[in-house]
Amino acid sequence: MAKGIIKVKAKASGDKTKVKLMAKHIMETGLRTDKKTGEKIPEMYLKELKVMHAGKEVFAANMGTAVSKNPYFAFNFAGGAKGDELTMTWVESTGNTATETAKIK
Repeated sequence: MAKGIIKVKAKASGDKTKVKLMAKHIMETGLRTDKKTGEKIPEMYLKELKVMHAGKEVFAANMGTAVSKNPYFAFNFAGGAKGDELTMTWVESTGNTATETAKIK
């Protein structure tokens, strides 16, 4: 899976930062079959997602096959300021991994 799958809206307000995050991913379980070929569709889902701010983990999710396509997460954390950077790291069931960044507004 290519980079750029995570869309983030993060806004600092007072001493908190609100984050809304969607991972654009198929989240394929590996249990379905292709209707045309009858072959099993290989599993490909996000297993882990971590969000870091200023070197500290502010959010983590361990996911499995029961998570729907394009998972959405919303959370708050203490701290953060306009212009600060969030770093999102994800691991896929295929072993692929990537890191993406987003600015807090």
